[in-house]
Amino acid sequence: MSEAAIIPRAAANGNSGLAGAVLIIDDEAEIRESLQTLLELEGFAVETAASGEAGLQRIGEHPFDLILLDLALPGRNGMDILAEIRAHETGLPVIMITAFGTVENAVRAMQGGAANFVQKPWDNEKLLADVRAAVGWRRAAEENVQLKRALKQRYNFENIVGKSEPMLKIFDLVAQVANSRSTVLLQGESGTGKEIIAKALHLNSPRHDRPFVPVNTGSMPTDLLESTLFGHVKGAFTSAIASKKGLFEIADRGTLFLDEIATMSLETQAKILRVLQDRRFMHLGGVQEIQVDVRIIAATNIDLRTLVREGRFREDLFYRLNVITIELPPLRQRREDIPLLVQFFLKKYAEENDRPVRRITPEALRPLMSYSWPGNVRELENVIERAVVLSSGSDITIDLLPDNLLGRGTSLTLHDPPTDASLFEIVEDVERRIITDMLEKCNWNQTEAAERFKVPLSTLNQKIRRLNIEIKKKTRV
Repeated sequence: MSEAAIIPRAAANGNSGLAGAVLIIDDEAEIRESLQTLLELEGFAVETAASGEAGLQRIGEHPFDLILLDLALPGRNGMDILAEIRAHETGLPVIMITAFGTVENAVRAMQGGAANFVQKPWDNEKLLADVRAAVGWRRAAEENVQLKRALKQRYNFENIVGKSEPMLKIFDLVAQVANSRSTVLLQGESGTGKEIIAKALHLNSPRHDRPFVPVNTGSMPTDLLESTLFGHVKGAFTSAIASKKGLFEIADRGTLFLDEIATMSLETQAKILRVLQDRRFMHLGGVQEIQVDVRIIAATNIDLRTLVREGRFREDLFYRLNVITIELPPLRQRREDIPLLVQFFLKKYAEENDRPVRRITPEALRPLMSYSWPGNVRELENVIERAVVLSSGSDITIDLLPDNLLGRGTSLTLHDPPTDASLFEIVEDVERRIITDMLEKCNWNQTEAAERFKVPLSTLNQKIRRLNIEIKKKTRV
């Protein structure tokens, strides 16, 4: 068979079986049948080949997550077949199987690119653990490539949606700190886009070609979280039937994003602190120290200083995390970004649902501009997705917005804009009326209005000048 017969393909990704797709290449029928039965009972999709040539043909025709390859094959032996697989499928894991389990054979197989080496007769439990580990790494590598592609398109620094003053400041800060290895703490309400900023920091750093590994620390109990982060050795606890690497190892030379870090137990906080200080840790139940080079980006929607005062968050860990802090503003403090976000989400969900790109009517945009958005950008995204899915015409109209949003919208009575008004002219008109209404409620006290809008006084003054709002004299009360 010619070398061109092997055409690199994507991993199976579960299309052929929930656990993964495995090819067994062995000339002994009993071995093939025994392995096939064992793996199929564990949920793997299995194909077999009785020779190296037949195995290479299968690889060229179908995607696999793992190859189980016999070393002693008739004709071309297993080492030759391994070399040809490696020449065309560099990321496809191969586990060598042989009755001649010498150290020399193991060294040759590993040097040739084998993921592991198993001796006949094998231990079923150990073999299954090795197979699961190899398939897991294959899929993780494929998913990371796809993730990086998607992140470059969707989350790259230049593509984060926003033109408001608070967002421009964040862009400047991301540009300054992305190239460093310093720990970053992202603070902001839920739905403000902390993970998007974390991805932007990673993609614009020297670590961009290494893994970005997110973990929601608030979604796991302490024992599971520590096992997930640090890994464990076989027998560390009752269900630890095989050793497992943790996310710190997977993120080595990359970035680990710890979301909702305020929810971690004090015990886990102490272990995280040690990794930050020494860049070392141990598997649960292990005795050997493991060194890693991981950049930590942490995120929280809770004031960590308050938790420190209450004794619920370690002060020393807080100062380790608080090297560089980026505060993400809620959507209500960056209302001028709403039209841009609306257009972004309209385009996104029109494409995802195979619909023509919709436009939003001025009547529908007004409540979006005045709503308080307690769920921030995430809530806005959900509203637009819902509107696109429910729409049948070319416009997103006010009747496609949820009732709770309309019920909590502004009480302002706004006139219909001229038919030839642009979107941004309509937005400026709405913003002008909202600010004027608030100033009137505050008896034209700009400081009080800024406090009620939860924006700096300088920001409000800039908007007043930009929108040509006439400031009236305060009336006596």
